[in-house]
Amino acid sequence: MKPRLPKLRLPRRRRTRLLAGAAALAVVAGAGTWTAAASGEAPAVHRQDRMVEMPGAAIDTSYFTAGGGQKRPAVLLGHGFGGSKEDVRAQAERLARDGYAVLTWSARGFGRSGGQIGLNDPEHEVKDVSRLVDWLALQPEVRLDGDGDPRVGVAGASYGGAISLLAAGYDRRVDAIAPQITYWNLADSLFPQGVFKKLWAGLFFTTGSADGMQPGALPAGGLGAAAAPAPSDAATATACGRFQPELCAMYERVAVAGKPDAEARALLERRSPSVVGDRIKVPTLIVQGQDDSLFPLDQADAMAKAIAANGAPVSVDWAAGGHDGGLRESGRVDDRVAAWFDRYLKDEQGVDTGPAFRVSRSGGIDSTDGAVQLRGASGERYPGLTSAPREFALSGREQSFANPAGGAPPALSSLPGIGGQLAAVGAGLSLDFPGQNARFESEPLTGEVRVTGTPTVTLNVRSTAADGSAVLFGKVYDVGPDGRQQVLPSQLVAPVRVENAQQGATVELRLPAVDHAVEAGHRLRLVVAATDLGYASPAAPATYTVAVRGALAVPVADGVRTASAALPAWTWGLPLGAALLAAALLGIRRTGRGSTGARGQVAQPDPALADVPLEITGLTKRYARAQDRYAVRDLSFRVEKGQVLGLLGPNGAGKTTTLRMLMGLISPDAGEIRVFGHAVRAGAPVLSRVGAFVEGAGFLPHLSGRANLDLYWQATGRPAEDAHLAEALEIAGLGDALERAVRTYSQGMRQRLAIAQAMLGMPDLLILDEPTNGLDPPQIREMRDVMIRYAAGGRTVIVSSHLLSEVEQSCTHLVVMDRGRLVRAGEVAEITGGGDTLLVALAGPVDEGTVAKVAALEGVGAVTAADDGLLVRLEGATASGLIAELVRLEVPVAAVGPHRRLEDAFLTLIGGAA
Repeated sequence: MKPRLPKLRLPRRRRTRLLAGAAALAVVAGAGTWTAAASGEAPAVHRQDRMVEMPGAAIDTSYFTAGGGQKRPAVLLGHGFGGSKEDVRAQAERLARDGYAVLTWSARGFGRSGGQIGLNDPEHEVKDVSRLVDWLALQPEVRLDGDGDPRVGVAGASYGGAISLLAAGYDRRVDAIAPQITYWNLADSLFPQGVFKKLWAGLFFTTGSADGMQPGALPAGGLGAAAAPAPSDAATATACGRFQPELCAMYERVAVAGKPDAEARALLERRSPSVVGDRIKVPTLIVQGQDDSLFPLDQADAMAKAIAANGAPVSVDWAAGGHDGGLRESGRVDDRVAAWFDRYLKDEQGVDTGPAFRVSRSGGIDSTDGAVQLRGASGERYPGLTSAPREFALSGREQSFANPAGGAPPALSSLPGIGGQLAAVGAGLSLDFPGQNARFESEPLTGEVRVTGTPTVTLNVRSTAADGSAVLFGKVYDVGPDGRQQVLPSQLVAPVRVENAQQGATVELRLPAVDHAVEAGHRLRLVVAATDLGYASPAAPATYTVAVRGALAVPVADGVRTASAALPAWTWGLPLGAALLAAALLGIRRTGRGSTGARGQVAQPDPALADVPLEITGLTKRYARAQDRYAVRDLSFRVEKGQVLGLLGPNGAGKTTTLRMLMGLISPDAGEIRVFGHAVRAGAPVLSRVGAFVEGAGFLPHLSGRANLDLYWQATGRPAEDAHLAEALEIAGLGDALERAVRTYSQGMRQRLAIAQAMLGMPDLLILDEPTNGLDPPQIREMRDVMIRYAAGGRTVIVSSHLLSEVEQSCTHLVVMDRGRLVRAGEVAEITGGGDTLLVALAGPVDEGTVAKVAALEGVGAVTAADDGLLVRLEGATASGLIAELVRLEVPVAAVGPHRRLEDAFLTLIGGAA
């Protein structure tokens, strides 16, 4: 890690003026209110809402804090275009719980804030941020680096991401930033290569020009989520709506001309982070979406190079999603932003901020919910967009094609707000009209090629237009052996304007940056078109003639490695969940040397446990970046052959974490897991005796159920005869449906197919996590029968479920957890009718005060109200002694006896902590 960069110290006169200004800003319009926004273990989050008077506008703000009065860093969170401060409230509350003072605000012209939209004008929006930093410096709980200088980071997406970059460039008090899916140069984004991006620009200006913007005015996940209605403001309502007049005039001028002029470029560049790029010298986490026709990956590339050149730490993350369909990894991204600030604002040296470069890659489709499964690839350095290019010759003669009058009908590539979503599910709308494009194609690839970056090709262009210009749009298709084609991810297209091409002009076409694997046998097809729906084309008809000069250069980032081991080529579509389970549970990554302990020593098998399916001793797992918060703590229990064990506990009890450690997917911080006497580690050979269904299974929807199971078993590398397919299918009861395509299955059939997959090889220990999710009552009953039949042969089943009635009917034994700890273990009959828990039937109602008095009795562990009376767990008291005390308290006792329902027992067992 690089040392934290020094900060600029302001002269005393300047500091005094800033503090005075901040004091003035603290005079708010309306009273601030404090509200509790969280409960439970985590400290309550308090929010104070203020209307802060800025020069020319009142700005709506919210201030979030949690915990005591200790000093803490501050974070400013910006929102997307068309949104408001409410869009980032959840992230603000999360950061407040993590120990930050968080300030959110609605930018000028949005939400309840006044003023005009200036597209992050340095004279208005950027100065607003500096004034908010002034205000933070006056808050007693905010950590200071000097007078008027708080320790502060800035984060946000899209419009809010740009303001984080601008804030770091204009205000040296900013210490770290985390911009997401945003722009470096707004002129390059809206006028790429001199071509007007008319659809996105229209969404910008029609949204901002609406008097009282409506929710959902712009696509979710990019420019902002729902925009809160803006107040009517006669003083700022002009023909431009809420935009500054010069911005509205610029848009109208460019929209009429169909191309940008120098004045328009200069106006947008002055409001872009690129203008102050040489001043941004703070640690920067850059998250850019791969499905983004508004701010493509080249914008992140430009900011990464500029900031890194200043000597600041920079990490680049190409996430799934973007403006064309939403950021699909918001949870993971929020975690990474929090870690980034922990490192560079809290100075926590041991925090893992992630790799220098990370890219999310598709791992197939989860057939249970249709979601695209993702896996990460990373590198020790950011490779840029042109790393290690490989060249592929393109065949195709010189070709002529037309630019139609008025540029219509236009070709179709990505659509603002939905293009990435359509491409992700294989429903892309890419369309090229005959006679309006040229095509060039490579030979079939001899091996797989992973494209990571910007493909480039040199073109020679001639134009019959009166001014000799041409506007061209390039895109690349991945063409399979059967002739089917898919445009490379997200259906992005690259425009280029060519000038003075009457006699021919040479131009380098830089195609959209992507991360995509082209399989062996596939071809690359370059399409150069005269039109595209998202952009403005010349209105006058013309003929363009295009030829390629040289090969298509494709960047290959060999240093970027996918997190999980690559599968054979024939399993290209096998979803990530099945592949990981196959690797972890069935020994693909065996070392042949046995499992190793925490210090590297070999953990020898215990012969005394050779017939014991599972023994867990002192198992402990802490939450990430937490020294004293535990997901699982000091857990111990044992499971014998033939048992169906129910693992119970409320949300957050640690059940899934325990199962993931049991399967070797994550490692415990302390304790030991032994399966048939062998210590469990990732890839341990003994895991071949374990089958699992955890958090949904992925199947290829176009294949039959049988084909999916065959494919999964082949991935394990084990002999076909070891699969015991017929036996697993008989237990699962799939019947004739096994020969149908999985896409025709009901939810219940998919669940049973997933169970059959887990049972392949007839493992001695079967683990099922919520196997009845989404099933109707008859399907739940069938699943219960499957588990009972499987254990009947002497094998063992562990099932985690929240359906207590089903657990009671299907399980022989129970382990009850709460907050990571073991509460109770034993036979179901023992727990439901255990002598330490009594059902006290009452002759009349009892108020909460009486319940509290009973709970306070010596020897009573917990008391829970039930339909029939009170459930009382004894911890030292006797039944007779309890009855005597109840009579003394004048509780109307009708009867006392052991209770029988698992639900009642469960509520009693966790009642003291719930």
